[in-house]
Amino acid sequence: MPFDFAAVSAPFRMQPGLRRMAPGARQLTPNVLGDRALREKLAVLNQHRDQALLCAPGFDATAALQALCAHAQREHPADFAWDGAGSATAMRLGWAMCGDRIEGDGPAEIGACLAALPPEWRLPGLLCLAFAEDFAVIESEGATIPWLAVCLPSHWAPETKVGRHFAQVHAPVADNQLLVTASEHLARLVTGAERWERFVWTITRESALHTHPQRCLAPPWPLDVDPVALAERAFFRTEHQTFIPLPALLQAVFTIHVEVRPLVDAIASPAQARALGDALASMSPAVLDYRGLSPVRDRLIDWLRARSGG
Repeated sequence: MPFDFAAVSAPFRMQPGLRRMAPGARQLTPNVLGDRALREKLAVLNQHRDQALLCAPGFDATAALQALCAHAQREHPADFAWDGAGSATAMRLGWAMCGDRIEGDGPAEIGACLAALPPEWRLPGLLCLAFAEDFAVIESEGATIPWLAVCLPSHWAPETKVGRHFAQVHAPVADNQLLVTASEHLARLVTGAERWERFVWTITRESALHTHPQRCLAPPWPLDVDPVALAERAFFRTEHQTFIPLPALLQAVFTIHVEVRPLVDAIASPAQARALGDALASMSPAVLDYRGLSPVRDRLIDWLRARSGG
């Protein structure tokens, strides 16, 4: 789903921003061979799988994985098949899992990546590669995140979040009071019967989807260029986050779809430029520092206001 600029508001606040999903709205996006998300996920699973595929001790994700597979088949029957037991096929990739066994004649690098994963992670690996989204399991009891398959984190380390409470997960976030205070309620809400979604955004110098903090240091913002030149070097990073509820399990599968586009291409109308400029102008110093925008906020606002017509 394209980023919804209705999620850009002023005054800007770090808040849950949940809304109900429209009936029939899709939560998964099949990858196509050659997609950037597929390329970057494949590199992470080959080189850094221990920081992407994570499970808290004693947690069994089998039921949640089966529910995710069934959801994927309902949404995209031409792209993903699930037999209800242990066999899954990603038709666009040309690979399938039959229990722990890998079958198919798709690109060899995908088959080799899956084969190198521990058996219990091969089905999650196939799901990660088949879809643009990353995944996590949320439990209502304790408001914890006991399982993650996250290849494309946005400057956070999945290995530091597994098994932790919502409040602990959001502790490093600037101006996090609303997120922390609502954490228990949010966990109960998203593991209920309804489907929820939220959009988040930032402006960054980094063009990659995968931005694990140990491996990705965004280039510094240029300090000596005008607003136009600065905007031409900036990127608009967005996430569409959704929750696939599993109320019988008191769990939800959390999906994260990351997109990164050049800022000059992402702003399609004066109204969008005005909304983004107003949001930037209302950010607190703590949020600007957290997002690395303090040195460039004023120049970005100048460019956005010019783009909006004044």
